[in-house]
Amino acid sequence: MVDVPNSAARLPVTVDIVALTVHRDQLMALLATRLLPPYQGCHCLPGGFVLAGEGLEQAALRELAEETGLDAAGHLEQLRTYGPLGRDPRGPVVTVAYLALSVFSDPPQAGGDAAAAQWVAVDDVDQLAFDHAAILADGVERARAKLEYSGLATAFCPPQFTIAELRGVYEAVWGVRLDPRNFNRKVTSTSGFIEPIARRQGVTGRPAVVYQMASGRDPASTILNPPVMRP
Repeated sequence: MVDVPNSAARLPVTVDIVALTVHRDQLMALLATRLLPPYQGCHCLPGGFVLAGEGLEQAALRELAEETGLDAAGHLEQLRTYGPLGRDPRGPVVTVAYLALSVFSDPPQAGGDAAAAQWVAVDDVDQLAFDHAAILADGVERARAKLEYSGLATAFCPPQFTIAELRGVYEAVWGVRLDPRNFNRKVTSTSGFIEPIARRQGVTGRPAVVYQMASGRDPASTILNPPVMRP
């Protein structure tokens, strides 16, 4: 039997969720407003304490649902671990952060320990409680990097999308403008990334080709070769 030091029982564990989406050509982060001290009334990432008998991902999904009314319907992955010292005025706390990428959804509905919840443009995020600004920055950079070499850009898209809509995801996440022809050539020539399925009707001019993620491929595990590199 392994001896557990007494200090282990006094080290709380929390989860925090960096939930990102793209809306109106902007990268958005899901923020809650704290209902209780510390940092009462301040913006923060959704999250909270892991309950007894609860797994980390289970806790992250529960806190996301309780505080925002949303679920991680797109992509969810563990980001990294932070702490335990200097991040919470109540004492040492370890937090395990998760990154969630999804299509823009209905406005969040606050609950639990959140007084409010809302999507906020990443560029407009000011001060956040605890060390959540650093966690958010890490999550945004992880998302930006993953778009280069994986199929995760499609996690921000509906099941069917145009090349222009996919390019808009890359531009919003990276914060740059991309040459449309060059982008089109790159993404359509990358094996196993996207595939055409139809043309979108009901628009003026030539109908746009509609694409989807390549059949049978998982966006998270699809490695783009060649990668779509940031300018």
